[in-house]
Amino acid sequence: MKQEAILEYYMVNGRLYPTADVRFFDEIDPKSIYEVIRIIDGVPLYLEAHLERMRKSAHILGFQIHKSDQEIVSELVQLVEANGCPNLNVKLLCSHLQSSSQTFLLCFIESHYPEREVYGRGIDTILFHSERENPNAKVVNVGLRERIQEEIKKKGAFEAILVNDEGYITEGSRSNIFFVRGDMVYTAPAGEVLLGVTRTRIMEVCKALGIGVIEQPIPVKDLAGMEGAFMTGTSVNVLPIASIDQQKFDSVNHPIIEKIARGYENDMEAYRASSKVRAKC
Repeated sequence: MKQEAILEYYMVNGRLYPTADVRFFDEIDPKSIYEVIRIIDGVPLYLEAHLERMRKSAHILGFQIHKSDQEIVSELVQLVEANGCPNLNVKLLCSHLQSSSQTFLLCFIESHYPEREVYGRGIDTILFHSERENPNAKVVNVGLRERIQEEIKKKGAFEAILVNDEGYITEGSRSNIFFVRGDMVYTAPAGEVLLGVTRTRIMEVCKALGIGVIEQPIPVKDLAGMEGAFMTGTSVNVLPIASIDQQKFDSVNHPIIEKIARGYENDMEAYRASSKVRAKC
């Protein structure tokens, strides 16, 4: 596996190592599970939900993570403090799931947050025909990721939206996708997509705001009838979609999308203010 760690230190099984030491990345099992958590002012955003999903990913594959939540939290805080408390994403990765001596690795990774003007104009996306083998489990899949990134780069897009063999939109390559029509929000059913932590919070925000969400299969042929679309994810929050292939959307000016984006920002702020896990920065 490619060495992804940035900054000064990463951590393996509770011990800090300099990022110049790449030996552990060479030993990572290709079928490892992982999570990416955003750190803001020393607070791991939605930490509990990420740890729960990581354990669920292991369970789906028939394994368990041996390390306790308390141990993971302690190591995460130590890593954040050792690297000077940067506002970046941390990757948690559990490898050799079948072994009694699993490898648990934490590292800061390259993190890209869209500039404010990107939210003001929306993003261009493309359709990509593929689906995940285990959609509810966050498993490393280097081959699929590389094919998608090659297509995104070739077409000058920001994200690729996955389409399954039946012609239904499922999710983004690194995001969840929502559509708006009338006063309702639409997204693919939970069983067909990775249940993103941000996706779950968006559903809760919509409920609190009185915005209805319908989980149903979305055929590609129905795109023309949608009024707007947005993607969600750890690094992008709520990001309006301006186009999907040749289909254009005025998502940046849609009042429901604007309302959801503000609601999610408020939700993040409330979580950070109340979090009991906070590095000493």
